Amino acid sequence: MKTISIVTHAYNEEDNIEALYLRVREIMQAYPKYLMEHIFIDNASTDSTVAILTRIAAADHNVKVIVNARNFGHIRSPIHALMQARGDAIIGLASDFQEPPDLIPEMIAAWEEGYKMILCVKRSSGENGLFYRFRKLYYRTVESLSSVETIQNYTGFGMYDRQVVDLVRAFNDPYPYFRGIIAEIGLPNKRLYFDQPARKRGISKNNFYTLYDIAMLGIISTSKVPLRLAVFTGFLGAIISFLTAAGYLFAKLIMWHNFSVGVAPMLIGIFFLMSIQMVFMGILGEYVGSIYTKVQQRPYAVERERLNFEYPPAPVLPLSGPIPPHQIVP
Repeated sequence: MKTISIVTHAYNEEDNIEALYLRVREIMQAYPKYLMEHIFIDNASTDSTVAILTRIAAADHNVKVIVNARNFGHIRSPIHALMQARGDAIIGLASDFQEPPDLIPEMIAAWEEGYKMILCVKRSSGENGLFYRFRKLYYRTVESLSSVETIQNYTGFGMYDRQVVDLVRAFNDPYPYFRGIIAEIGLPNKRLYFDQPARKRGISKNNFYTLYDIAMLGIISTSKVPLRLAVFTGFLGAIISFLTAAGYLFAKLIMWHNFSVGVAPMLIGIFFLMSIQMVFMGILGEYVGSIYTKVQQRPYAVERERLNFEYPPAPVLPLSGPIPPHQIVP
């Protein structure tokens, strides 16, 4: 029997985590021909998420739980969980219901058709309209800069054959841009389009820094264009500066007693060139920082504990004991 692994990362999701488990379990009961494991990785939550997962794992051995020693971020932690999955196919699923588990049957059907990658792409979003338009603009920018085809409005939500996961592991990237790696792999894929619902319970854990981090990682991981743009801008600035200087020199020679250069143009020119230098020094710093992170070769995460990994994946059967209390039905 083949195994399907479902991987869910969580941080302070006490309002959603049990409801998600119940919904996934309900869906997978329709597939008795597959073994199943649902791996939850908790990024050192400060609420009752870990306690809820511990109770669920005690009742259902198909639920595997990893609790991180600290918060390892929104990039490293999910990849660590992905690397622990034993399935012939792995589904990446967020814990907040903004990646709808109801797409799982369509993913499995596409995988059974032979697709190695089933990529779920947002068609629309229930989030703030202005914020969603900024996201779309960012995705278009990344696609225009990238040397490979990227998928706009694809966040990593989808189903991946074991071959794909092994290829992701072979990249050996300690701080991977997962969407860029999937685009780089380029195996035949099927795209499923969905309308992303607004978050019903809890609040988003993303802030300006996490969004900026993933945005810059997406650009520097897939493109060298910003570096080359810095070179071309430097050449262009040098040419403009030379022509301007030559123009001022010519004007001064022609109108020696009547033409005054003044301090203002010189100051404006200096500040303009310094601002360009600072911007591109920042871009260069992002690339250097990325290199520094990769050279360190740190692990994706350090585990404080793990639950139920001693049990092999199994078909979804009726629970032998009661489901943890306080069930929440979405």
